Amino acid sequence: MLYWFMYRVVRPLLRIVFRPVVVGLENVPEDGAVILASNHLSFVDSVLIPLVVPRRVTFIAKAEYFEGKGAARVLGAFLDAMGHIPVPRTEQRAAVAALDIALGVLNDGNAFAIYPEGTRSEDGRLYRGHTGVGWLALNAKVSVVPVAVKGTEKIMPVGSKIPIPRLHRPGVKFGKPIDYTAFADLPPAKGRRAMVDEIMKEIRTLSRQEYAGVYNERSKQTQA
Repeated sequence: MLYWFMYRVVRPLLRIVFRPVVVGLENVPEDGAVILASNHLSFVDSVLIPLVVPRRVTFIAKAEYFEGKGAARVLGAFLDAMGHIPVPRTEQRAAVAALDIALGVLNDGNAFAIYPEGTRSEDGRLYRGHTGVGWLALNAKVSVVPVAVKGTEKIMPVGSKIPIPRLHRPGVKFGKPIDYTAFADLPPAKGRRAMVDEIMKEIRTLSRQEYAGVYNERSKQTQA
């Protein structure tokens, strides 16, 4: 019931508020398992992508978002209704747990969204992708749709608490699906790395970001 309310009532209202410019939505399949792999500029990304995709999209989110009080409690309820799954990021096994959860989502035939960079970019550059998305795609045997968000860092910069959507109009671009079978016959580690590098190449083409070529490291602001 809560998801229906969010989807039928809150979602259309948020689209009016954010006014996103969407390109390539036809590249996202209407049903069946699929991974959406996006660059990451702001917390708003996790709201914007499910907002523009006409099907339920599951994200992994920090457990802290679901555990607060007051406004934070409202945020947690919203994320839960939109299909976000809480995972403690401070635990050493959190990354493995997140991949297991994601695999279950995909095995059930649903859409799962992931940020290959691992965390938000504070300087606007695109960072090297981690191989978790390659592991997911090859183990679940699903294609990956590259996604580029634009302008969300202006709506809610790293460290800010409240988004200001009316001042900036964000954009979301969806690229053509990347078929996992092109990498399935490679040795596992090599296949994962090659697939992720291809995904990041496509995200860079869509976003036109400068490529850093190294992994992103979380600062205290990004961890907050």
